[in-house]
Amino acid sequence: QVQLVESGGGSVQPGGSLRLSCEASRGRFEIRGMGWFRQAAGKERELVASISTSGGSATYADSVKGRFTISRDNANAKSTVYLQMNSLEPADTAVYYCNADYKDSRTQDGFAVWGQGTQVSVSS
Repeated sequence: QVQLVESGGGSVQPGGSLRLSCEASRGRFEIRGMGWFRQAAGKERELVASISTSGGSATYADSVKGRFTISRDNANAKSTVYLQMNSLEPADTAVYYCNADYKDSRTQDGFAVWGQGTQVSVSS
C-alpha cells in the first residue's frame, strides 16, 4: 500500500509563508491525482488544492487563489506534492491533510490514501 509522509507545518504570523510537503513512495503503484485538504476546528474538511498526475494542471479553492501554489515532483520512484502558502491569514489555520489517488498496476484496482495531517497555525 502507498503511504504518505507529510512535513512542513508550523506557526506563523499573518502575512507569513509556509511550505508543506507530502511524499509517496510508488513501488508497483501508479500515483495519480494528489491534493491538499484542510480541516479547521469545528468545520468540515475542505479541498484546498489539487494537481493532476503529471503536474500539468491544478485547481484551487477560491479562498486560496493567488496565495497558495501546488506543485509536484515525480522523480526517483517517488511522487512528492508541495503546497507553497504565502500571505497566510488566521482563517488558514487548520490541520492540513495530503491525499493521493493511486492504482495497483497488477490488479488495476484504485485506492485513495490520506496523510497523517500537519498543523498550520496563523496568529499574531
